[in-house]
Amino acid sequence: MSSRPDRHDGHHRRNTCDGPGTPTPASSLNAARRSRELAELAHGAPVDVLVVGLGATGAGAALDAASRGLTVAAIDAHDLAFGTSRWSSKLIHGGLRYLATGHLDVAHESAVERGILMERTAPHLVRAQPFVMPLTPLVSRGQTALTWAGLRAGDLLRAGARTSRTTLPAPRTLSAVETRHMAPVLRQTGLRGGLLSWDGQLTDDARLVTAVARTAAAHGARVLTRTRALEVTGTGARVRDELTGEELRIGARTVINAAGVWAGGLVDDIRLRPSRGTHLVLRSDDLGGLSTGMHIPVPGESNRFVLVLPQGDGRVYVGLTDEPVEGPVPDVPDVPETDIGFLLDVLGSALDVPLRREDVVGAFAGLRPLLDTGPVGGSGAGRTADISRRHAVLTSPRGVVTVVGGKLTTYRRMAQDAVDAALSAGGLTAGPSRTAATPLIGAAPAGVLARLDAPRRLVRRYGAEAPAVHALGLADPALARPVVPGHPVTGAELLWAVRHEGALDESDVLDRRTRIGLVEEDRRVALEAAREALERCFS
Repeated sequence: MSSRPDRHDGHHRRNTCDGPGTPTPASSLNAARRSRELAELAHGAPVDVLVVGLGATGAGAALDAASRGLTVAAIDAHDLAFGTSRWSSKLIHGGLRYLATGHLDVAHESAVERGILMERTAPHLVRAQPFVMPLTPLVSRGQTALTWAGLRAGDLLRAGARTSRTTLPAPRTLSAVETRHMAPVLRQTGLRGGLLSWDGQLTDDARLVTAVARTAAAHGARVLTRTRALEVTGTGARVRDELTGEELRIGARTVINAAGVWAGGLVDDIRLRPSRGTHLVLRSDDLGGLSTGMHIPVPGESNRFVLVLPQGDGRVYVGLTDEPVEGPVPDVPDVPETDIGFLLDVLGSALDVPLRREDVVGAFAGLRPLLDTGPVGGSGAGRTADISRRHAVLTSPRGVVTVVGGKLTTYRRMAQDAVDAALSAGGLTAGPSRTAATPLIGAAPAGVLARLDAPRRLVRRYGAEAPAVHALGLADPALARPVVPGHPVTGAELLWAVRHEGALDESDVLDRRTRIGLVEEDRRVALEAAREALERCFS
């Protein structure tokens, strides 16, 4: 559905981003740093930890290891957040779904990690988002009572995780009038009221990964995109620089395989059952400028909902599905028309506005790397929705530590467990994990963020770095203008992505550092601005 080329443009340019006289912060990632550090690894001593994969978990493992004082290299065949980590619902869940299925440990872990992100490590990127579940004629009284009990239990999870009430308000019931006030797009006929709850919403999942990777870089990790692992052992990897085609070996005392749905291609005996989660992209205007999220019950199912997720940038995401995927794992998953039809049908069961296929301006699908724990040679039958979301850390006979499963909310704990296992596998000694108390790049207390001299939208995306991004536009008014009519991203943000966030080509800029590329028409309009940002650093 969406246009996502995700390719390098093939041109080899000379980097001028951080030339003489231009001080570069230790957290900055760019092409010059990449080339320099790749050369150092080719001719230097082995690192303590090599991480393969730079999604949320891989970037998290790099940060965890580097913050313990270990030398670290982290590589990815493509880009930061190229895979599953950019296709999520952009939510930091409190674990309510897992509580409902009896996975109390997973639910508690999710609530704890949500609190860490919201209150300590990334308060600039995660905010409290209200959600309304409308009580339509399709929602029975029994289902209403069950959902309300679940929301109250979720609030107990919040308390058990010691997350402040001021961070996440209490759930409550709504009258029909209150429900329509919060979500005017709902159909009034038969509406009995609603249930209001709160959860964490990310400004952007790919921005979270970028912040984690840059924080790892600030602690000394070498973060290298477009560096493909060709062969992995417990003592390093043979890799290829995808920009030049040159091969080299990176030696390491221990190796972590955090390649997500591709993990089984690097280590034998890792069996995954990928699950596809699809989201639609709609224009906010088509939903009356909706600002409140919604949980819309799937008709005929007692514990399944479609999420309606306003993004604050003129777009609304609607998701998600949970369907098994067979066969080879693609770089960028396709979105089948059946998924689009299903999501539109569920919306039609509750909304007062007609949404047609042509109103879907974009769509994306991510693949969850679920561990297949069924019998070897089994049929793989059964719903992927029923597979546990617990993460698993496995050590191969060759000493490679693989981390799979889990979800975006718990990336930090997954990374911590992977590094602990890698230390054991490699016979290394280091202190305990520090990441639960390590703020990510841009993080600051709420009071500090509120006083920053920058637009609030930039503060929500860049935190304490927002004034520096804003200053680029003040210095050059051409950079202050939005690059797409009706979308807020400016040229200054594109330039920042190239100078400091490791963007190497147009796809990096448009599809991950910003999310302009989710809508094909917007991507086409912004392409020239992305090229101009790259040309400012490359010649």
